Amino acid sequence: MKFYDFVDKQPPIGKLVVVEGAQRVLAERALEILLDRLLPAEVRDLNLARFSADDAGEPAPVAEALAAMPFLADRRVVVVTETQTMRAAPRRELWELAQNVPDGSTLVLVDLLPARGKGPQSFGVLAGRAALRIDTSANAETRARFVAETLERLNAKADPRVVDELAYSDAELSAVRNDLEKLALGGKKITLKDLERETLALPDPKAYKFADAVVEGKTRVAMSIAHELFEGDRGAGVALLSALATACKNLWELARPGGGQLFGRDVWSGRVLRPLAPRVGERRARIAYERVVRGLEAIVTGRAGNDPDDHRTLVDRITIELSRLAR
Repeated sequence: MKFYDFVDKQPPIGKLVVVEGAQRVLAERALEILLDRLLPAEVRDLNLARFSADDAGEPAPVAEALAAMPFLADRRVVVVTETQTMRAAPRRELWELAQNVPDGSTLVLVDLLPARGKGPQSFGVLAGRAALRIDTSANAETRARFVAETLERLNAKADPRVVDELAYSDAELSAVRNDLEKLALGGKKITLKDLERETLALPDPKAYKFADAVVEGKTRVAMSIAHELFEGDRGAGVALLSALATACKNLWELARPGGGQLFGRDVWSGRVLRPLAPRVGERRARIAYERVVRGLEAIVTGRAGNDPDDHRTLVDRITIELSRLAR
């Protein structure tokens, strides 16, 4: 169940809940809503047990918390967070407990793993319909609603283009929230220019358009964007090569056997990179990534010189070298 379906439909909450996906800010909200629905404030401290992944490394304390009787409440709630960081053996032991939650208790597992992907199988997939699953992944519709709600909470307004840009970005929603809070302090309507100038959620958006153009083999487009950035910012080399290094790293991941998996703010870049990955191949993507990183290091360490014109020449050279990457 998508996060906002959970919010709107208020489904029944049984013995097992799995909060999954990739957006931590939605996971935190889901947990708040769960606790508000399950335990009134006046009895919460008496009937809530929280464990981190490290705390739950030994199953006995979690089992004891689940077995305890509710006190002046309908049920006890046990929450285990960050379970995606647990090693295989503790995850297996925790899953055994999850399959046998006693009556009068609810176990909430915050397992911020995608339903599909490399690594351990998510608890949500293992549970299937036996659990209430709350998916915190965010598509454009979810992002747009999150932005609108954040603006409403801040009593702020924004141009429609700001909402669209954030809805179709790949930024973590926590970064989106923080940036909107910062921009709202000005007390005026937030414009796209404000967003591009100040936000961390859209770091150098033109730099990422440059990176997409490079990996797609659109050399003239890429160089035009790079030159435009250099005209406005003589230090643009770092932003351009950082964005290109991220794109090449993600391309390398997607070119791995099995297709690879992107997480967090990198997920959105898959719309451009995934179709290219089979053509590029794992080896060429790795070489491209290493080449860009060497160029970035040359600028940061000063080996490329201190003249921005030298940085621009280096960016042009790397752009041309990678121009046939997807061909």
